[in-house]
Amino acid sequence: MSLPKSKITLWLERTHGLGFSLYVSITAFCLYTCIFALRKTFGVATYENLAVWGADFKVWMVIFQVIGYMLSKFIGIKVVSELGAHARAKGILLMVSIATLSWLFFAITPTPYNLIFLFFNGLPLGMVWGMVFGYLEGRKLTEVLGASLSVSFIFSAGFAKTIGGFLIRDWGTSEFWMPFVAACLFFLPLVLFLWLLDKIPPPTVEDEALRTKRSPMTGKERMAYTLTFAPGLILLILTYMLLTAFRDFRDNFSAEIWQSLGYGDKPGIFTFTESIVAITVLIVIGSLMVIRDNFKAMVINHLIVFLGMITVGISTLAFERELIGAPTWMILVGMGLYFGYIQFNSIFFDRLIATFRYVSTVGFLIYLADSFGYLGSVGVLLFKEFGKAELSWLEFFISAGYILSIAGSLLIALSLVYFVLKFRAWTVHDPTPYQHQA
Repeated sequence: MSLPKSKITLWLERTHGLGFSLYVSITAFCLYTCIFALRKTFGVATYENLAVWGADFKVWMVIFQVIGYMLSKFIGIKVVSELGAHARAKGILLMVSIATLSWLFFAITPTPYNLIFLFFNGLPLGMVWGMVFGYLEGRKLTEVLGASLSVSFIFSAGFAKTIGGFLIRDWGTSEFWMPFVAACLFFLPLVLFLWLLDKIPPPTVEDEALRTKRSPMTGKERMAYTLTFAPGLILLILTYMLLTAFRDFRDNFSAEIWQSLGYGDKPGIFTFTESIVAITVLIVIGSLMVIRDNFKAMVINHLIVFLGMITVGISTLAFERELIGAPTWMILVGMGLYFGYIQFNSIFFDRLIATFRYVSTVGFLIYLADSFGYLGSVGVLLFKEFGKAELSWLEFFISAGYILSIAGSLLIALSLVYFVLKFRAWTVHDPTPYQHQA
């Protein structure tokens, strides 16, 4: 017997367009902003003059957390793709509780043994994104809803560091206790926004007609999907590996990069620059909802990612030639990066599923890409620390920007060619839109 619907759910079922999208967008944005603070506030601290096993302590912090996060993505390929809607809220609450307690144990455990709790912080949080996005996928408004959710980790990346910086500077909180104190500040708002998001109704019949029904996938169904689109998925995963590695490096070591640029004593710079990036990306990606033709939208998704790759390279060259200042450069690099990264975490795979009308779930594709993406992130961190230790954080970031721009542009262009040809061959073989029944 189903439980009676809440007043909020009943209101949302009667609400269409602006009211529904505002409620869900704001709730999802605020929820993930709180969740992100449970993971990333430590990035503002530098943990100077503290080395472990021949490397900076902070580098090991990032590595341990990313390894946990990466492992979580591989686990999430199964868990998130099979998770039913009824279990999402409980799953999210369990994961964030484990992550918060990990920061407490990190603070009270001596160095370097406390590094293990970075692993246990990343491990649960890696599955949260797919659970949250499950509320939003497969709707006619997914572009707006997904973009609103996704830009939260652009904004929150800066906001979390700003809060962490103020806790250290104004409250006198130590670098080791600061992440737990910040997590406590964000936890109650997190629970409130999770409760509000859990009240939204499932996709309507119209949503399913426009964007294809979304359903949990068994292992056999996941394998069938992968084999069906294998060449294109490989190209997309390689593209996403570059984006993830670059984004993670920028996010984890932005304090060191800004310090090299002369902004080390201005914690507000994080929120200022990332807010501009977030608003711009939200407007561009959210505007794609007006495109009803899923194939055209998929093509435009590719082109936006391509434009982002080019933006990273050109803006970096302009900065090196002193044509633009540091804040402008970081904003442009952020825009270029997130034109791609945001799409892969929200609407890119949603439109891909809708284009081929393949009954499945975005969670599977996101976690398939994410698992390899964070594998690449770990590789870049190890390469920087043990292969290119002589390079400063800023020098390495500049070099990585050029690699992302050149290699990423080529990979996403090849992906576009593949999926266009795949779609044409499919429609020639069968003009009726293909719909795989899970």
